[in-house]
Amino acid sequence: MKKITTDYLVKSAIIAALYIAVTLVFQAVSYGQVQFRISEIFVLFAFIDPAYLFGLTLGCAVANLFSPFGLIDVVFGTAATFLALLFIILVRRKMGKSLKSLFIASLGPVISNGIIIGFQLNYMLNLPLIPSIIFVALGEFAVVSVIGVFVFKSLIVKEKFIELITIK
Repeated sequence: MKKITTDYLVKSAIIAALYIAVTLVFQAVSYGQVQFRISEIFVLFAFIDPAYLFGLTLGCAVANLFSPFGLIDVVFGTAATFLALLFIILVRRKMGKSLKSLFIASLGPVISNGIIIGFQLNYMLNLPLIPSIIFVALGEFAVVSVIGVFVFKSLIVKEKFIELITIK
């Protein structure tokens, strides 16, 4: 964990606010059985700097306050994103900063959100479990593993960008 500095607080707040804003702008597709939560792309910032863990988790929790599933989504949806972030950070530490490790890291949100949100949808809406897991996982895969990896593969090689967003 990095020391709490102004840089840490500002960049964490910015990433949290971006996560919330993008979730709410695309609210129609951010919640439910078939979801494409565009803001989940931001979880890949944890691949660049693990210090984004707190800001992304907070952003997810606040965004989930607006969920039609209420407090249950705040708890379980945020837990799913937190676990995904831990997976992303672990993959980066073990495998380095390559395109292969970025793609493998991107599978953390697919798996954790697919399973946890799939169970949540099954419990809350009595939707079939396996299709719920599959639909949520496919949405995460499209957003994080396809679009997110496409965007971040060009960003992780840009020294000035990395320097700018790395928390000091």
